[in-house]
Amino acid sequence: MAGQTEGLLNAILEDIDAGALNPGDLLDEAGLAARHNVSRTPIREALIQLEAAGLIRRLPRKGAVLFKPTLEEFLAILEVHASLEGQAAGLAARRMTPDQARALEQAVQACEAHADKKGDGDPNGYYQLNLQFHAAVAMGAGNPFLLEMIKTNARKLMAYYRARYQYPGSIAQSAREHREIAELIFAHDRSAARAKMTEHVQFDQVTVMDLLAALG
Repeated sequence: MAGQTEGLLNAILEDIDAGALNPGDLLDEAGLAARHNVSRTPIREALIQLEAAGLIRRLPRKGAVLFKPTLEEFLAILEVHASLEGQAAGLAARRMTPDQARALEQAVQACEAHADKKGDGDPNGYYQLNLQFHAAVAMGAGNPFLLEMIKTNARKLMAYYRARYQYPGSIAQSAREHREIAELIFAHDRSAARAKMTEHVQFDQVTVMDLLAALG
């Protein structure tokens, strides 16, 4: 049963990462049971874990829905998330191994190639490359607890970060900033890497309001 719960939980998290589940979407227990061929028990156990992580909410007469933040919640989570991402970049500048540095360089080059070849096209494809960049930085931090905290917070905001790349010029800007962050990490400039990553992850309040409106 534990294996079924873990498998189902990972499948739901993968759907969030891929954009198949978005803020406010209903997690229908009957649908999950049919799709993943599991009983209600592992489904309920998985939902308990998702609720504890703040990724779903239970609504009266509706059931479990994917977390959809208010403006105040978005800004509060974003403040924490930007700080965590910045901390990861700072630690990566001190701890990143040569193999991890090569993985980060590959992630940056993939983002740059996408921006050069596709411009504003395929924002969803770019977002997946963006996830690889941030994962490479977080892995370089050498702190598994920090990595898990970043993943959990990122999943609360993923749909909004993905929507951000619909704006003209945002992909090119993101790729440029990825290169700047990576070069600071490679130069072992811990404070500058931390500051640049924090700035990179942050949104201004007007942009947050636009994104919340765009996703209804």
